[in-house]
Amino acid sequence: MNKKLQLEEAARCLLCADAPCSKACRNGDPARAIRAIRFGNAKLAGSWLTGCTDDDLEAAEQACIHYDRPIRIKQMLAPLRCVEEGENATQQSSVQGCAESTSLAITFCGIPCENPFFLASSAICTNYEMVARAFDAGWAGVFYKTICKQDIREVSPRFDACQPDGSSDFYAFRNMEQLSENPVDVDFDILRRLKQNYPKKVVIASIMGQTEEQWIELAKMAEDAGCDAVELNFSCPQMRLSGMGSDVGQNPELVLFYTAYVKRSVSIPVIPKMTPNITQINQPAMSSYFAGADAISAINTIKSITMNDRAAVSGHKTISGLSGRAVKPIALRYILEMAQNPLINGAHGKKVELSGIGGIETWRDALEYIQLGCRNVQVCTAVMQYGYRIIDDLILGLQNYLAERGITSLDSIVGEALSSFVTPGELDRDTIVYPKIDREVCIGCGRCYVSCMDGGHQAITFTDRQPHIVGTKCVGCHLCRLVCPTGAIGMAKRINKK
Repeated sequence: MNKKLQLEEAARCLLCADAPCSKACRNGDPARAIRAIRFGNAKLAGSWLTGCTDDDLEAAEQACIHYDRPIRIKQMLAPLRCVEEGENATQQSSVQGCAESTSLAITFCGIPCENPFFLASSAICTNYEMVARAFDAGWAGVFYKTICKQDIREVSPRFDACQPDGSSDFYAFRNMEQLSENPVDVDFDILRRLKQNYPKKVVIASIMGQTEEQWIELAKMAEDAGCDAVELNFSCPQMRLSGMGSDVGQNPELVLFYTAYVKRSVSIPVIPKMTPNITQINQPAMSSYFAGADAISAINTIKSITMNDRAAVSGHKTISGLSGRAVKPIALRYILEMAQNPLINGAHGKKVELSGIGGIETWRDALEYIQLGCRNVQVCTAVMQYGYRIIDDLILGLQNYLAERGITSLDSIVGEALSSFVTPGELDRDTIVYPKIDREVCIGCGRCYVSCMDGGHQAITFTDRQPHIVGTKCVGCHLCRLVCPTGAIGMAKRINKK
């Protein structure tokens, strides 16, 4: 099975709890191997198949409970397995051992973190038991669900998702949930116990006030509870009360005042959380800087609607926040804008650190945020889909990436991609890269031809089920490469335009 089919088959896996396939396999853990493929660690998947025989994988496949047809476990995993004492086993063991010995330790606002992966303030961290399980699983810290003094009354249903037809997977997630429903003293007692019982984990209180007095009171309670830092939620898009959440984050003056009030009231780091529901995120970000913020979290969810009747509340719908994979490019744009801001990046004095949020599902997603300057990342929607267990592949994947590059410190890659970004006016407009078709991989489906004819520059002909690039018309837009289902279209050498 080639890599593309392997990934497609892994995507079909239901990621079962107490997976029947692994229970049926005597000498390995095929469910864990499939999860490694699903979340970007295919090269390490064989580590969980050491000693597996054809009979083991056959039994695992027969035990699959997929509602459509069993996952092709044997065909997918047999080429990856490690035969005990064999060369492949030694190689796999060496790769994983090297990755696991690589440290992901990093500091955030001067706070030591065992890795950069945090739970985002949301439904995934609403009580002691939940956060404790996440810490036990390997998460480095938590931005606990936002605490406020208002009476929080939630709706039902409160979630919706954008999903491919017939799939339980979703590429975007809509959330109408607000803040913590616990009494304030209960939440701060939870945070106190978490810090006492997990002293090496990072415990950050997220708070939201409606007045200056409330912001100060809640921040002081966070400090008294032993929290490492306090996040100021200026960004929740679905508050039922005015003057809270994104109403504040869209007003740079209020961001300045509330951040300054809190900053002079506590000694722990203060982290305003930015809203994406604004044209220029640097305006409230600079307010945070002038108020003395230690870091900035970005982004919260994007105001949106979905039209599904299943999300209606007593027959009515409303605007609320969108998260998930679909928002990552937007979130990265905001992170880039702040990282390039000379005030935020420390070019003129104190540096404001960044915590990245939005669509993080794999270690590669997290890497993109780190390479744009974030010192940690916060995950929510992926945990809601797949559980805390994804931390295994987040950590292992990032460790392996650093090991392959020979990098011993996560610090050394923070912001390394910033230099590759320029303004549109600075882009090279004097050269061109033509697409190149690999005839051995092309299956003659004609998708490139259709897209180029109707959405491009009519630079592809299609005869005898063979596409051909017309060089005199091709502008090097590479739409054809993006729509090719087999990856048969690559890039030729960059040359000067004639």
